[in-house]
Amino acid sequence: MTELARMRICNVGGDKDLGDYDVETLRGRCREQLDQGVRQRAGKVRAYPRLRIHVWHLVARALIATGYAGTRELEQPSDMFEAAE
Repeated sequence: MTELARMRICNVGGDKDLGDYDVETLRGRCREQLDQGVRQRAGKVRAYPRLRIHVWHLVARALIATGYAGTRELEQPSDMFEAAE
């Protein structure tokens, strides 16, 4: 199995109904690169209804918050890998 990407979603507050999360994606295309912990993008998800909808919706909101989905779905310079990688 090959790891392709990694995202961290950290619970930073809220209450039992609504959660606040900080999210970040890491740079790399394999476990060794991802283990270096170099942040590629970051964002925040606030007031997520943690008990009402499935956690995959949190992942989707995290992708939107970091610009990988939604209206900002454009390449950014930090997304580009050198040909040698």
